[in-house]
Amino acid sequence: MAELIQFVTTGITVGMVYALIALGFVLIWKSSGVANLALGQLVLISSWFTYGMLVQVGLPVWLGFPLVILFAMGLGWITERFALRPLIGQPILSLITVTLGIAFFIQGAVSFIWPKSVAALPRLFPEEPIHIGTAVVSQEYFWAAVISLALFGALSLFFKYHKMGIAMRAVADDQMAVQACGIPVTKIFSQSWMFACVLAAVGGILMSSIGGITFGLVETGLKAFSVVILGGLDSFLGAIVAGPIIGLAENLGGGYLTPLTWPGIREVIPFIIIIIVMCIRPYGLFGERRIERI
Repeated sequence: MAELIQFVTTGITVGMVYALIALGFVLIWKSSGVANLALGQLVLISSWFTYGMLVQVGLPVWLGFPLVILFAMGLGWITERFALRPLIGQPILSLITVTLGIAFFIQGAVSFIWPKSVAALPRLFPEEPIHIGTAVVSQEYFWAAVISLALFGALSLFFKYHKMGIAMRAVADDQMAVQACGIPVTKIFSQSWMFACVLAAVGGILMSSIGGITFGLVETGLKAFSVVILGGLDSFLGAIVAGPIIGLAENLGGGYLTPLTWPGIREVIPFIIIIIVMCIRPYGLFGERRIERI
């Protein structure tokens, strides 16, 4: 029973971090129709930059984290302004291919700047574990869940009540109408990328505090993509719901199927879910079902 509680708790927590990263993907997709294939690399570079600020430079947490957020915002702005904006009006495949090129560029830059294969952030949360019944859960998981929930709530309020959030939702529905109202659509695109990079940075920090910094963080972005596919490409609610589902499937499957199959089954489960969803419900649990007339 203790084992089950531990698998469920850690699965839901990690899934919520996946959902947080996936929200950045959904945000870019809704505002510009671009599939950001560099999601995992954004998580990776943000984690290593956090390591550089807190460990290599030795900055305190209260100063290092704001610098990481500013770095993520700047990275998002530069990516949209200089890599994607010149391609506005081009076929969507060109934009998607550019994000793939950005992914390889970021991964190469990380390998050059931080040639280490593994690193660890300084302890960010208390060491004393949390006891849930007979199960023992590290505080990193608890705080990852709390921070993810807080950001979900803050983003929901932002998109519902703030002028910028309302404008971003409007761009997702009708770019031409928004432009006719005098709102610069390109500005919304930049803000979407900045938000997405910040969410990737926060997700990367939370995942790094749990399992350390490795190049396996790129796979975290791919797992977040499986959350997007399950929840729906254009659904914020879908990402929030699908994240814990993916995390649970990964942890429970890895915990109970590994002795029966092979050690790497845990890493494969999210991608098996992608294949199943694409075959049965390609628009996801909450995605908009588009009907095109020919």
